[in-house]
Amino acid sequence: MGWESAAMTVELVGLTLAQASAGLDEGQFSSIELVTACLDRIEAFGSQLNCFVEIAAEEAMAQATLADEQRKQGQSDGPLQGIPLAVKDMFFNSGKVSSMGSRLGSKFVPTTTASVLKKLESAGAISIGTLHMAEFAAGPTGQNDYLGFCKNPWNQTHITGGSSSGSGCAVAARMVYGSIGSDTGGSIRLPAGMCGVVGLKPTHGLVSRHGGMPRCWSLDVFGPIARTAMDCALLLEAIEGFDQNDPATYVAHRRINSARLGKSLKGIRVGLPGNCFASNAAPEVVQALDDVLDVLREVGCTVVPIDLPPTEPIYALTQIVNKAEAAALHSAWLAAYGDEYGMSTKTRMEAGFYIPATLYLWALTARPNILRGFVESVFTNVDVLLLPLLAQEVPAIADVDLTVSGDVPATIDRITRYTRWVSYLGLPAIVAPCGFSRNRLPISFQLMGRPYSEQLLLDLVHQYEGMTAWHRRAPALEALPTSQEGG
Repeated sequence: MGWESAAMTVELVGLTLAQASAGLDEGQFSSIELVTACLDRIEAFGSQLNCFVEIAAEEAMAQATLADEQRKQGQSDGPLQGIPLAVKDMFFNSGKVSSMGSRLGSKFVPTTTASVLKKLESAGAISIGTLHMAEFAAGPTGQNDYLGFCKNPWNQTHITGGSSSGSGCAVAARMVYGSIGSDTGGSIRLPAGMCGVVGLKPTHGLVSRHGGMPRCWSLDVFGPIARTAMDCALLLEAIEGFDQNDPATYVAHRRINSARLGKSLKGIRVGLPGNCFASNAAPEVVQALDDVLDVLREVGCTVVPIDLPPTEPIYALTQIVNKAEAAALHSAWLAAYGDEYGMSTKTRMEAGFYIPATLYLWALTARPNILRGFVESVFTNVDVLLLPLLAQEVPAIADVDLTVSGDVPATIDRITRYTRWVSYLGLPAIVAPCGFSRNRLPISFQLMGRPYSEQLLLDLVHQYEGMTAWHRRAPALEALPTSQEGG
């Protein structure tokens, strides 16, 4: 690739999804050029970061050609038309292998297509490939004994987080303009936050889960990972809504309107939980969150100190539900093909067989009352909560590798301290970058809201981005020497 081509690639992949969409509308470049730039970027760094499972180059170019022809004829499917995306490799696409991050899945060819893929296709988005994930979405670190670790583009000795590891990495590394991941206990928020991009876990029931690999049916949600709040809004706009194939989806009018981002936030109450932060939180994380509060005050918000109900019991209930449902879903495969599972995944799955049915059923039946009590005690006084994503720096790969470290369970508990209990409640939460650690790793904040408050969460991050530049920072990747490529 010559220097002129390389320069154009960097320029095009550096755009946000919204900017790429506007450039297509204005005729500044074509969808073919966007796809070509993304493919060039993937060729240069994809193997190095280990973020893609499959690359559909020919199919993507055919879709781009069609999108350009439709645009010339004045046909428009909306802001995603002609935009290259990639999704976590757990969304079924009829007739195509869906590995689910596993050796077993490499032989699985579904006969149905996920509703989110159908909606993205209807919106004109281009699928450029499928992305790395923790095996069967079982792991917040991104460890995968079959695929290997996906590497953080900011510091490749550190993790991306999981289980939507490839989604966070590929978006941050400027290989695609956005992705769709899943979140059962933090699997959208952790990789987005650890890789320095924006990730939104929607309210349980906002987005159809039909045709997506289940992890835990009462906790799973699907949502966007992208570079900005506006980009996430555009993606969520396309995939939200009722689906007769998923009875958990809510019958209502559309809830997300990207055009409404930017409204006044005067009077919005941001709750700051005084009893939430770990006592050993890194000073640089505490300072970054203090800076976030200063910006939110500038855009009109009021900061309200608040004490949360104890979250430790809710975290424990999340663990019960997560483990029991995962074990039930995989019981037949574990019995027949247990040797095909990676050891880290198998160990996590089998723990669910030792949870009594009475305890699991109690955890489920208690949830509505716990949610009601939480919402009434917290969101009567504030509109959103500001939470950390991590209290410490993004861990190194060696710290979470079961073959290297004996402290992995404790590290996982620290990683998921501020995400898992939110999933049990089914509440929406968004993460966004707000700084960097001394080792050049992203620091991110998390905002949590009432049920179906995604519009407000997106608006808060959108206006925060208008006052800061963290979302414009990109990792300075360097191509490996030829002899090391693919290492």
